[in-house]
Amino acid sequence: MPEPMTASTPEPGHIDPQGERLAIRGDWTLEHHASLKREVERLAKGREPSAQRIDLTPLAALDTAGAVLLMELTGAERLAAIDDWAPELPATRRALLRTLGEAMVDRPAPAARSRRPLRDGLAQTGQLVEGLWHQQVQLLGFIGQVLATLAGTAWRPSRWRLTSVVAQLHQTGLNALPIVALLTFLVGAVVAFLGATVLRDFGATIYTVNLVAFAFLREFGVLLAAILLAGRTASAFTAQLGAMKANEELDAVRTLGLDPIELLVLPRVLAMMLTLPILTFVGMLSGILGGALICGLALDISLIQFVSILQRDIPLNHFLVGLAKAPIFAFLVAVIGCLEGFKVSGSAQSVGEHTTSSVVQSIFMVILLDAVAALFFMEMGW
Repeated sequence: MPEPMTASTPEPGHIDPQGERLAIRGDWTLEHHASLKREVERLAKGREPSAQRIDLTPLAALDTAGAVLLMELTGAERLAAIDDWAPELPATRRALLRTLGEAMVDRPAPAARSRRPLRDGLAQTGQLVEGLWHQQVQLLGFIGQVLATLAGTAWRPSRWRLTSVVAQLHQTGLNALPIVALLTFLVGAVVAFLGATVLRDFGATIYTVNLVAFAFLREFGVLLAAILLAGRTASAFTAQLGAMKANEELDAVRTLGLDPIELLVLPRVLAMMLTLPILTFVGMLSGILGGALICGLALDISLIQFVSILQRDIPLNHFLVGLAKAPIFAFLVAVIGCLEGFKVSGSAQSVGEHTTSSVVQSIFMVILLDAVAALFFMEMGW
């Protein structure tokens, strides 16, 4: 006859079936998890957990691994009501089992996902449209807040932050001048070369001058400058403000009783609105200069002849139309960059995501507004 197991000898956890009653014996701990898991799975086959009477009185030791196995054996809902059917257990064990059961009852089981490509595609499209709508509503609200702050400080010179505006002018304007001039010069040369190639077949190469002038005065000068600032400056605004939010500097600004929009957004917006018209003018001149170079090399149109054609055939309103778009584009690019910076959640990944979002949104809005403005000016005959 085997010797009885003393209290100091740990008994491996096991299940003792006794008719319709299951006695839970031994240590239900991580050490015996593998054997207990196999036993629970064997007993759970073809049986409802609630149909079994569970006796937890012989239970020796219990940890979270054993509690999970007991939940699989009894069911989450039954385990959540353990106070009703196992009051003899110590309060600490009942609290552990009850908390586990309540947590699993509140968690819905994952629904089996059926493959319906058309429905899933329409659902994703709807989510994207809804997200775009909320994004635009948020942008309009932020624009209103910026305009209200600007109106409140415009008549109070003591609240103007000229030092910040000058610093942003240097960063967004002077530092961007070389790349804008170089890019527009190269694009002007490409446009002139393509125009000369196409118009040569019709014997109208002289109109290459008009093509370059119209393209850069009305569209390319302001569009290229705005896109460059969207990629270069809007991303910088988002990264700067996002880093400040991640470091809780924006909270410190609010704690000091200062308005972050007045302190951080307005100088950037005003600097962009002053910078982009200047860069647009430089882009127009550089693009036309690039076109003039190609006209002189490929078409034998001298610089004097090029300038005389510009003076004779290109009215001033084309220059004004292109220049009038610059402050609007600058305002949108700066506002989008600052808004995305305020939306950063605090992690480095969030800074990168919102920086990318600000560049994409800025370029999209610039091109969209440019297309709408082109249609409007065409219908107005300007």
